[in-house]
Amino acid sequence: MTADPNRLALGQDTALVLIDLQTGILGLPTARPSAEILRQGIALAEAFRARKLPVVLVKVAWSPDSGDLPTANVDRPGPASAPPAAFSQIPAELAALGDVVVTKRHWGAFTGTELDLQLRRRGIHRIVLAGISTSAGVESTARTAWELSYDLVFAEDATADLDADSHAHTFGKIFPRIGKVASTEEIIAALDS
Repeated sequence: MTADPNRLALGQDTALVLIDLQTGILGLPTARPSAEILRQGIALAEAFRARKLPVVLVKVAWSPDSGDLPTANVDRPGPASAPPAAFSQIPAELAALGDVVVTKRHWGAFTGTELDLQLRRRGIHRIVLAGISTSAGVESTARTAWELSYDLVFAEDATADLDADSHAHTFGKIFPRIGKVASTEEIIAALDS
C-alpha cells in the first residue's frame, strides 16, 4: 500500500460504516484478535467524529421469538434461535451520541435496513468499511454498496474473520476489484489531507 493520502480522496461525502463490532461477535475466535479490531474501529470512529463525518454502527440482532431469523436450506445454517439481547450490545467505548445505529438481520447491512437512506440523506457517496467478519457481514455489505455505486475504502487492519484464509481471499481477490484497501493510519491521514 502506498502512503499517498490523495489515493483515497476522503472528503465530506465520506462515512465510516463498522460492521458487527458488538459484544457477541467480538467474543468469537477471530483470526486477528477482536480487541485489536475494536481498537482500530474506535480510532477510525474518533477520527471521523472529530471531522464531523458520519459514523454508522451496524449490529445484527433478531426478535426474541426468533421469527425474523433467516431461513434457508443450507449445509451450515446460522443460529436456530435468537441470542440474548446482550449479544447485540455495542461496546460503550465505541458508541457515541450522534452515531447512526443500524440493526440488520442478514449478513449484509443494506438488506432490509435503512442504511442506504441514512447515507444518501447525509450526502454520502464514499464509505470506509471495516468490522467482523470479513467474508460474511463486511463482504456482503461491500458488494451491495458497490452495486449501489458507493465508492469503497476497506480498513484491512480494522477487519477480521473467523478464518484467516477467508480474510486473505476477500482482501486479496474481492475488495481490490470493488474499492481501495488501506490501513487505519492511511485512512486517518487521508481525512487530514
